[in-house]
Amino acid sequence: QVQLVESGGGLVQAGGSLRLSCLASGRTFSSYAMGWFRQAPGKEREFVAAISRSGFYTNYADSVKGRFTISRDNAKNTVYLQMNSLKPEDTAVYYCACGRGIGTPRKDDYDYWGQGTQVTVSS
Repeated sequence: QVQLVESGGGLVQAGGSLRLSCLASGRTFSSYAMGWFRQAPGKEREFVAAISRSGFYTNYADSVKGRFTISRDNAKNTVYLQMNSLKPEDTAVYYCACGRGIGTPRKDDYDYWGQGTQVTVSS
């Protein structure tokens, strides 16, 4: 069992930056690929970014490429999402998740999910 707790969300103006963090419980963090997903009101949860167990492979949704960066620190059981050049359409609840593989965009490949952190980007 893995528990995930996100933090770092908030209100920011368009063009600004935020860094989300996700702290995982347990001693098996380095055995999981990690992903970030988001869900806006009235929309389905969508893939944002993922990172492999070692951090060597990363994967991004087209909508965030060049603006968001996912990273992890296995010694701290933490995965990060650095978000730059934020847009109003980035407004959503952001969830981290851990799962199998090297970091895929498929929700079904993730076994554990956090409760989410709200990101609001004003225009």
